[in-house]
Amino acid sequence: MEDVEDDLQLGFESEEEDADLSDGELQEAFSKGELKPGLNIPLQEKKIVNNMEGLKQCLSELRKKLPWLERLDLTSLPAPDIVAKAEGRPVAEESGEINAEDDFQREMFFYRQAQASVLEALPRLHKLKIATKRPEDYFAEMAKSDQQMQKIRTKLLAKQTAMERSEKAKKLREQRKYGKKVQTEVLQKRQKAKKAMMTAVKKYQKGMTDKLDFLDGDQEKGKKGDSLSKPVMNQRGPSAKRKYKDQKFGFGGKKRGSKWNTKESYDDVSGFKAKFAHGKGGKFGKGRKQKSNKRPGKEVRKKMKNRSR
Repeated sequence: MEDVEDDLQLGFESEEEDADLSDGELQEAFSKGELKPGLNIPLQEKKIVNNMEGLKQCLSELRKKLPWLERLDLTSLPAPDIVAKAEGRPVAEESGEINAEDDFQREMFFYRQAQASVLEALPRLHKLKIATKRPEDYFAEMAKSDQQMQKIRTKLLAKQTAMERSEKAKKLREQRKYGKKVQTEVLQKRQKAKKAMMTAVKKYQKGMTDKLDFLDGDQEKGKKGDSLSKPVMNQRGPSAKRKYKDQKFGFGGKKRGSKWNTKESYDDVSGFKAKFAHGKGGKFGKGRKQKSNKRPGKEVRKKMKNRSR
């Protein structure tokens, strides 16, 4: 521990000494090799040795120990470029003009090299009786059991059914809202038309207008429906009942105060008959006694009852 502390102190002292040095002195020390990078620890560069002989020896040992079926290694040149030969173009690898920086040329080289490896490996595999194609009746082994898949299928079907029910209920709610909205609009339209009709009728009754345009809608309804509208019925003339009431009661007019006396009616006494006034005379005429239907009193009825006994 003491040695380590001494080294640290020396290191600090050397750093302080280096800090006290001027730039010129530091440059001279660097040129002489006295200054080294790091905490006074020399760094050694690691050299990568390409030992070709050792690699080939290891490869030969692996080939001796393992058969080719276990290794499946192939070293082959790229397959011939048939397209280039058919078009009469020069082949790049034959002319030695392969550009490693050309991505397309480089990938095509790898592609044709893989083709050559396949053409060489397939006959060797067939010779060793190794199948290279999947049989037609081949079925992959499922990672999950049929029971688990059935549970998943049932769950998915239940989820789909719930979603369909939810969508159906949503559509029904929307249809109800739309129907209610249409019904409200129709009722408001009817009330508005009725209010406009009543306003037009009141104006016509008060003499504020002489137009009957508000009856056009009833005429159209009478044409469309089976029952005739009132204007169409009025064109045919009043009924017998209407004629009788018009003859008996008149054709309407002023109702309030129609029985009030006026100066002319008060002075007119032509319709006065003395024999009928104040109960004198009557239905049976003069000299005849009017029949009385008055019920006898209680005492009289008791006496009549006792007499009958």
